[in-house]
Amino acid sequence: MSEDTDHTTPSPVINDLDSSTSSVSFEADELLQAFSGERFGEWYRERKYRQNIENGTPYFNGSTSISDPERHTPSQLLQCHRKIFYQRLKAPQEKPDPSGIFWFGSQFEEEFMMPYLRDIASQEDAYVSNSLWVDYTIDTDAGEIQIKGETDPAIVNDDAEPLFLFEIKTKRTIEGVTEPNRHHIAQVHAYMVGLSKKYEIAIDQAVIVYGSRTNLSIKSFIIDFDTEFWEEVVLNWAKTHTEYRLQDELPPSSPEYGWECQFCSYQERCGKGSKEYKNSGSAGLLPSYSGYPREKLVLYLKSNPDSKLTPTLAWKFPNLAEKYGVYDWSCSRCRKMYTWKEIDPRQKNGRRPTCPECSFVGPPGQLAGPSTAEQ
Repeated sequence: MSEDTDHTTPSPVINDLDSSTSSVSFEADELLQAFSGERFGEWYRERKYRQNIENGTPYFNGSTSISDPERHTPSQLLQCHRKIFYQRLKAPQEKPDPSGIFWFGSQFEEEFMMPYLRDIASQEDAYVSNSLWVDYTIDTDAGEIQIKGETDPAIVNDDAEPLFLFEIKTKRTIEGVTEPNRHHIAQVHAYMVGLSKKYEIAIDQAVIVYGSRTNLSIKSFIIDFDTEFWEEVVLNWAKTHTEYRLQDELPPSSPEYGWECQFCSYQERCGKGSKEYKNSGSAGLLPSYSGYPREKLVLYLKSNPDSKLTPTLAWKFPNLAEKYGVYDWSCSRCRKMYTWKEIDPRQKNGRRPTCPECSFVGPPGQLAGPSTAEQ
């Protein structure tokens, strides 16, 4: 080996490396700021909104119209009367939609159950329809009621007439599931009646399938049409609910299952939450409640053009304040009014702000927006 061979390792260009690192770091910071939970939520909601319009289903974006008292949806039968009352009258919802559960349910049906049902149907020279519509009326003691809705997949013949119905539900786990929920049984009864009327054939069986979001296993239950259950339980529920609506009477809080309250979007309004509200009507925003999701709040304000933000919500969503307006603060003791910007409730750690005017002459009054009745 020659003595004069150059084995020197080139020195790194420190300045270039530092410049590159600085550039990458700056871009990463920008990326992390953009890649936030809030930004993702906004992107997902806008994407879903646009898809619903493109698919010709804009009503999935949230209808602003109030349904007729006589109209019922199969999926709402036998649920808590008060919850459905609030829902039908477009009371502001306190929880966001469980979009992940909805998405998984849709994927489970489309990617697993539909191909599985097609394989079964093909062995019998039958076919699978994505869904079938029902829309019919029934005479009751409360007058004529309407039931309208869309089924899950159905096995049909070559004339697209239903042979067998399926109602597909998903749960976190199906361990411990030994029987179907009663409101799911009511739902398939409504479909069986509607399709029997529509096609003038006897549809007297359906299958309720529960799929596990944990391991994709399923449990299925064959449901035979039960005339007594349909007439004495389901139709009686629909008749009673129509009467509540026609009389504008707040129904009792009587959930079918104890867990309904835990997952209800009207928990605070009803009086089953942690706040002081109880038996509130369907209209108006809860005066000091700040937990409304932004998308549900906007939907409510669009549905009620005369409504405004409460001061509490204006501080949480200041970008909505100019567009929709804001109610004033009002003292519970001296009734003095303040504009929403005069009192910052964020300094109170979740407690109601107190009135600065009457605090010098005894216990101060608490400040809040107008009651739901006043709104």
